[in-house]
Amino acid sequence: MASKYSVSLDKLIKEFGFETLYLPGDACDLSVTSQDVNRPGLILAGRDDYFDPERVQFLGLSEIEFLKTLSDETRYESLKRLVKTQPPFILITRNLEIPSHLSSLVEEYKVPLLRTGESTSSCMSALISFLGTELAERITRHGVLVEVYGEGVLIVGDSGVGKSETAIELIKRGHRLIADDAVEIRKVSSKTLVGSAPDNIRHFIELRGVGIINARRIFGMGAVKLTEKINMVVQLEPWDSTKVYDRMGLDNDYISIMDIKVPVTVVPVKPGRNLAIIIEVAAMNNRQKKMGYNAARELLHQLGMDEGESKDEELEIWQNY
Repeated sequence: MASKYSVSLDKLIKEFGFETLYLPGDACDLSVTSQDVNRPGLILAGRDDYFDPERVQFLGLSEIEFLKTLSDETRYESLKRLVKTQPPFILITRNLEIPSHLSSLVEEYKVPLLRTGESTSSCMSALISFLGTELAERITRHGVLVEVYGEGVLIVGDSGVGKSETAIELIKRGHRLIADDAVEIRKVSSKTLVGSAPDNIRHFIELRGVGIINARRIFGMGAVKLTEKINMVVQLEPWDSTKVYDRMGLDNDYISIMDIKVPVTVVPVKPGRNLAIIIEVAAMNNRQKKMGYNAARELLHQLGMDEGESKDEELEIWQNY
């Protein structure tokens, strides 16, 4: 199924340095909407079942050599069968020569024809990765995204709870800002979310009482980053004395973002709590859990307890030490 997003052919040409052999119009007006690519060996051989015309078509060494084995008339019909499907563009790899009849056919059916010196496999891999990010399903969430010790931390919470102020403190402590206020989240795979800032507000932070600042200008290029994977979510909320907060951290809580489970930590906010340091520790603790170490489980083991005991007993023993 075609994506509702698109990437212009002009952007792909500039990103990968493709040689332009034929364009039916301005590259900015031509676009790709499918994350998948294809090597059209089957359709060149006469089998067009399940062929997807929305995919970029690669002509590599195998396809070119196969076409050379065909008679002139058969080669024409074979290429016509491919070109008349009007794919987004046809890419010849390894700087191979253009097969006979292909130039006239792409002009007849208005199909862009490009060429690259890269091998077919490496170019396909890079293009799939790039299209996977550019065409990924996405949403925009209110929050702040920062990189803390290599972990992408999405900070969420009500307006005024201190998200931007915490981000400033983290930046001053050597971490990096990706997005403030609006975080564009892309689902680049079935297990990975990547966050970035909308182009028009990238690097800007709003501080109540101070105004808008540019983090890149004030703190330098090392204080910002364009994109980052979202490894965990920290939810800031005003301290509620009637609420029982998790004191052990034995079990992970998760939040679902575009059907992907992301670990979430609720951090209560009240005067005297250094949120930046708390988030630093939360990020390091999350990394340790991913590597198989859980401090709460080790503590229970040293106390001679197991995970099946009630949380009330856990807290009682913890308070006695």
